[in-house]
Amino acid sequence: MVELILLIGLPGSGKSSLAQQLVAQCNRRCLISTDAIRAQLFGNEGVQGSWLLVRRQVQHQFQQAVEQILQGKASEAIYDATNAARHQRREALALARASGFTHITGLWVDTPVMLCMERNQGRLRQVPEEVIWHMHRQLQDAPPTPSEGLEGLIRYAGIASTEIAIAPLRKNRP
Repeated sequence: MVELILLIGLPGSGKSSLAQQLVAQCNRRCLISTDAIRAQLFGNEGVQGSWLLVRRQVQHQFQQAVEQILQGKASEAIYDATNAARHQRREALALARASGFTHITGLWVDTPVMLCMERNQGRLRQVPEEVIWHMHRQLQDAPPTPSEGLEGLIRYAGIASTEIAIAPLRKNRP
């Protein structure tokens, strides 16, 4: 199986911290981050830039991760992006499948919106509040479900502090 963990959550939910902790737990995981791609392409992760350029780099990194997994150099990949809107998740899933991923687990970091807002205020690079509220509405109106094409969905809910405790990542196997 060529596995991908698709992170889903609001800015400030703890996705990137979780991704970094998962990679620290197993350094054979490949991390694909749209923030890191934006920093590479545009010199700053806060610059949104052309989604077409970002998407091309995501596709390239997906393909590299699949090759590393197939060669036994990596165990799985993690895609760190908000994926708040259903159309974003569908696009990510289609791109991942076209790149060779065969098992995709959604990991929804479902942090209360007010905690996300609080964390956002403490960041150097702040996301506008109206953007976070818009993404929150997108997740409320169309929450992630396995029927979107995921083999499994983990809802990581109830995070009430700035620290994220990592339980062993369990995947639903078909």
